[in-house]
Amino acid sequence: MSRDWIDQPREVRNGEELDVVKLAAFLRERLSGGAEVLKVAQFPRGYSNLTYLLQLGPRELVLRRPPIGARIKSAHDMGREFRILSGLQGVYAQAPKPLIYCEDESVIGAPFYVMERVRGVILRAHPPSGLALTPEVMRRLSESFIDNLATIHAVDCGAAGLGELGRPEGYVGRQVEGWAKRYLNARTDDIAAMEKLAAWLDRRRPGEAGACLIHNDYKYDNLVLDAENLPNILATLDWEMSTLGDPLMDLGSALGYWVDADDPPEWRQQAFGVTTLPGNLSREQLVERYALRSGRAMPEPVFYYAYGLFKIAVIVQQIYARYRQGLTKDERFAGLIEIVRAASGLAVRAIELGRISRLGLG
Repeated sequence: MSRDWIDQPREVRNGEELDVVKLAAFLRERLSGGAEVLKVAQFPRGYSNLTYLLQLGPRELVLRRPPIGARIKSAHDMGREFRILSGLQGVYAQAPKPLIYCEDESVIGAPFYVMERVRGVILRAHPPSGLALTPEVMRRLSESFIDNLATIHAVDCGAAGLGELGRPEGYVGRQVEGWAKRYLNARTDDIAAMEKLAAWLDRRRPGEAGACLIHNDYKYDNLVLDAENLPNILATLDWEMSTLGDPLMDLGSALGYWVDADDPPEWRQQAFGVTTLPGNLSREQLVERYALRSGRAMPEPVFYYAYGLFKIAVIVQQIYARYRQGLTKDERFAGLIEIVRAASGLAVRAIELGRISRLGLG
């Protein structure tokens, strides 16, 4: 039964096909392949970089490339993501093994990289049928979730050769200003909560909490889990936004994706994942456990949580703007503006109540 729970691809979406002939020739030359037929499928989830399963004979590989129509090069730098994964080999055990980076756009129309596939369960909004997500499993998994983030923040960046990955000084200020600017550049609708939130974050910037390797997109569906023991994390995926920066800002980003069971219904219905199931730690409990595991307290959790929600809202707004401009035809994007409204509204509510949990209780 556990095989049925392994994350599986589907047919490639219309408009997102790869040039199989050119790609097969490229792979055979670099992987010492024979005459095996290349089969391509697509992992259907996610709104950012496109992810494909490549089957070349008995070998399973994963290809990542930028989304169609993306103009934000820094957010879709395939070479940078490949370099991060390469540096993490032997330093952080849950990093997938990268194999090839290609900047030649003549192969598939964009830069890309290929890595080994890690087979396991990925928990999305609708988990595999028959998977027993009991309160005990979810408690242990949510603990593993936050412990793994603390482990990432403890990576020796020097040993990984990633000491020059980012500019940690002034990170908080740059993030607040940068995401506000990105929102203005991608703005399509009048959303008062977004304007209010941006101004509040700018006024309430805390001091720096240190610097380390941060993931910047850490959530359940970026983890590959052991089908035989779900709380065992096999791999952490999607390092495209990773950098050197403030670990509490990274925790805030993770909290933004974490929906509590008693959150307002307009936020729960966005269904980011399974964090609302019984047994999961609440956002407040995640902060407490992170402090225990990392030695870092979060003195202003409302700021970091509000920042996480604002960042999510801006990312979604950018994707929605691409859809409105006709740069992508993916119909999943048509209703994304509602996520922007819900995320910013929840952040304002957290600010008004002065807490990060129990936000649906008044």
